[in-house]
Amino acid sequence: MAPALFVASLATWRAGYGFAPRSHEHDALAGAVVKLSIKVPPEARTARTLGTEREGTGVVIDETGLVVTIGYLIIESSSILVIAHDGTVHPAHMIGFDHVTGFGLVRASPAIARRPVALGPSAEVHELQALQTVTHAAAGGLAAACVVGRRAFTGYWEYLLDDAIFAAPARADHSGAALIDAAGRLVGIGSLWVADALDLGVAFPGNMFVPTDLLRPVLADLVATGRRKGPGRPWLGLYSEEVQGHVVIAQVLPDSPAQRAGLQRGDLILSVGGDPIGAQADFYRKVWGSGAAGASIVLHVLRKRIVREVSVASVDRLDYLRPQVAS
Repeated sequence: MAPALFVASLATWRAGYGFAPRSHEHDALAGAVVKLSIKVPPEARTARTLGTEREGTGVVIDETGLVVTIGYLIIESSSILVIAHDGTVHPAHMIGFDHVTGFGLVRASPAIARRPVALGPSAEVHELQALQTVTHAAAGGLAAACVVGRRAFTGYWEYLLDDAIFAAPARADHSGAALIDAAGRLVGIGSLWVADALDLGVAFPGNMFVPTDLLRPVLADLVATGRRKGPGRPWLGLYSEEVQGHVVIAQVLPDSPAQRAGLQRGDLILSVGGDPIGAQADFYRKVWGSGAAGASIVLHVLRKRIVREVSVASVDRLDYLRPQVAS
């Protein structure tokens, strides 16, 4: 259950005004938190929505120059520069992206940071806990924060986390930001600015962080091959919205399985494989439970008062991106 509005507001105010405990390793943190400058070719699938020039934060997590960030910054990149705390610029390259969690990995120079940040136990992060959010210096650096929520997060781009971390006050330069516990360990990577961090039906801005416990099981796979081991999830290539308990298609991506199958904006999705769906999360889980990427997903959709059956030949999203992630 989310904290009461007054309690969360007070805890956030205390964090914002510096009452929250601070780590004793500020200098080490600053040295391991880097700026990422990314260029993406105009023909990239994500160029229209995410832009061709992207900027955010990354965190050095080992002595070889391995940097973890939020994946949407670096997918389809043609050039990545890592700017260290001392202003030195290091060329880097993307080595992995995990669509399931949203994490991305970059390899830079081994000399990028004197002391990497260790991965911490994000499962121990609890509501009203005082933490720190850290971005690269040009985006504001270190600030105190309060955890105001632990709950599921559903994204319109076929994305679902069962237990995301929500923290406030909100930071605008959140992409790839580090969420750091009192021991100086990395427990989350910044993904989004959200208006409903408390999930109480009232506006309460904050940031959503992806817990680093989700990175541990796939880290070796991402380093070795660029993606998690095993068959990919079926991906349809659509954006959806949940409207009064119904799932409605908000956008169909160009040259995606959904477009090739004839799905359209405004279609109301009724079932997956003949099983009725409820909320958006239920829709995703039923699609992912229909088999591996490549499986044909049978949807029943309502369009202009007519129920239509549509078979979508799903793909692995990583195979849709250009250039493709190494396999």
